[in-house]
Amino acid sequence: MHDPRDPFQKARNETGLLNVDCDGETVPLILRLKDLRKTAKDWHTFSNDLAPMIVLHSEAHVRDVRQLPIECDPPDHTEYRALVEPVFRRPTEPDYMESIASLVEDMVQAALDLGEMEAVRGFALPLQSRALAKLLNMPDAEADVWIRWGVHVFHDRDDDAGEGFLLQNYTAGQFARAEKEPGNDVFSYLNQVEFRGRKLTLEEKQGFANVIFAGGRDTIINTVSSIFAYLGEHPEALAFLREDETRITTACEEFVRYVSPLTAIARKCPHATRVLDQQDVPAGNRVALCWPSANRDETIFDHPEELRLDRKPNPHVGFGSGTHNCLGAAHTRLLIRSLLASLSRHVERVELVEATPKMEEESSFTRQVGYEAVRVRLVTRMPVS
Repeated sequence: MHDPRDPFQKARNETGLLNVDCDGETVPLILRLKDLRKTAKDWHTFSNDLAPMIVLHSEAHVRDVRQLPIECDPPDHTEYRALVEPVFRRPTEPDYMESIASLVEDMVQAALDLGEMEAVRGFALPLQSRALAKLLNMPDAEADVWIRWGVHVFHDRDDDAGEGFLLQNYTAGQFARAEKEPGNDVFSYLNQVEFRGRKLTLEEKQGFANVIFAGGRDTIINTVSSIFAYLGEHPEALAFLREDETRITTACEEFVRYVSPLTAIARKCPHATRVLDQQDVPAGNRVALCWPSANRDETIFDHPEELRLDRKPNPHVGFGSGTHNCLGAAHTRLLIRSLLASLSRHVERVELVEATPKMEEESSFTRQVGYEAVRVRLVTRMPVS
């Protein structure tokens, strides 16, 4: 049966490459996990210094800053990344973990009180935004602003602001506010840190903020909404998780692998090169690392088309690979584990009412990346006497 999340199977098994036409350029997607990991490590041949083309299609119409630290190579990348790592280590702190667990518990209880809800914009989007406010030490009221940005801040607006440079305008205002009234939020922090003995420029600060707000937004939302859809299609799943609490951890990793909401990250070839001894790529052109294909690699994963909540081992690349692995991985894992744990405690089963898949269409493939809408009913679990 055709898997709408894996349109790469035939090309992966035959050649390991699939060409896609993007903005007038033919970009080969690297499809196998071992090939992808090798490519991700070789930043000399496959460079991340390619703003604003880190994704398949140019984002020049919505930003004019280089996203940091992702759109640069070592040693710049190493030093830039070190500046913000303290922010992204917070999810490993007990007080922070408790605050996220409390947020999730409140949202699950509210969903139970509703009985029926829409899980994309009614749950996943608010969860992502309110959890981000905690990560950044921002007031919860700011999350209401971010919620109005929609699922993808660059091209999915729930207000009337259009696309354009709204995110940069918003963060510029926040940096100015933090200059006048410094606090313990991320904008104040970036105003104070130094890079090689100097303060960051506004462009550099904007580059960090761009990644923080746009980088993990739709990926978290698509994963969380996919969890609700799966639980609705598999009413036995919550009982399975309740049988063994270690399955919360394995299920988290498996949802990240299976959903793989980000299709590809591109790399630029500074010099002409030959990819996998098959295809010549001219200097200045790109290749792309195809995460969902690598996460379905049949030579690595047993029955990769199946979502197995207790899958072990699970060497997925859902959070990237190499030096540019995802800064927000710990935060995302904490959100997903907290959600699964809360649902297991309080929800007997999830009933799927309706689901509308979200499809990504490119020249050589069409792929499901999540859901446009997922309507579910949550049935309360009665206390065990």
